[in-house]
Amino acid sequence: MKTIDDIIEAARKAGKKKIAVAAAQEHSALEAAVDAWKHGIAEPILIGDAQAIKQVAQELSIDISQFKLIEEKDYAKAAAKAVELVKSGEADMVMKGILDTSILLKAVLNKENGLNAGRLTSHVAVMQVPTYHKLLIVTDAAINIAPDLAGKIDMIANAVQVAKAIGVDNPKVALLAAVEKVNPDKMPCTTDAAVLTQMNRRGQIKGCIIDGPLALDNAVSKESARIKKIVSDVAGDADILMTPDIEAGNVLYKCLLDLAQARGAGIVVGAAKPVVLTSRADTADTKLASIALAALTAGIA
Repeated sequence: MKTIDDIIEAARKAGKKKIAVAAAQEHSALEAAVDAWKHGIAEPILIGDAQAIKQVAQELSIDISQFKLIEEKDYAKAAAKAVELVKSGEADMVMKGILDTSILLKAVLNKENGLNAGRLTSHVAVMQVPTYHKLLIVTDAAINIAPDLAGKIDMIANAVQVAKAIGVDNPKVALLAAVEKVNPDKMPCTTDAAVLTQMNRRGQIKGCIIDGPLALDNAVSKESARIKKIVSDVAGDADILMTPDIEAGNVLYKCLLDLAQARGAGIVVGAAKPVVLTSRADTADTKLASIALAALTAGIA
């Protein structure tokens, strides 16, 4: 797949997945779920305050009469119900409504009743950047503040899972830093990058090609890598950009969307099934693409 439209079309061709929307009485989430239904990507199951959901639908001029509606006014219980539907096979993925992200993820990661898969969850975004020659995956812009080495191993696995969902079988992973040289005293993320690169070369991290530390220019520009004399299979051709912390990830993600005219899709991966966290600030295009990406990822999870 080369574009966001390819992701949307692939999800449509794969057939509708059922999406459990927790606390669905929120304009942005309800509109996105119904839009995905119209595009043949997802069939919403709406969980929350039924009267409030109907009121929001009326305000949006949306007909929700054909969708299953489950009454649950308590946010935590609504999240638990959404997770229960996925765990039982009645739904394929979870979507955030008006409740806080922490409430939803607490239900998703509950060790007894949730969708915990034994690894760290992380935000994975797929970006179509006009100045880059293929789809670019960015992680983590929203969940993990300062991941340790073990956390980064899980984050790589999550990003690789998404890469495979969009047709990249052996993705190239660039571990980003401000410099290409290891500086353990002042830039510990460079040490992590070197360790992860060596683990990959020894077969301890499989299913991808890893290199780092790499500065952003070296990761996405072959010319920059050539000038700096960096010999790497990843440099200039990265499929996945893994940032060292949430600040870098969030800035990069929003910079691509708001300054580089990128189109994007973002989901949370690492649980047994993906989670869609749309924001009111997201465009309708981003919301639809995010649900489509979750649908494709759910199919291989």
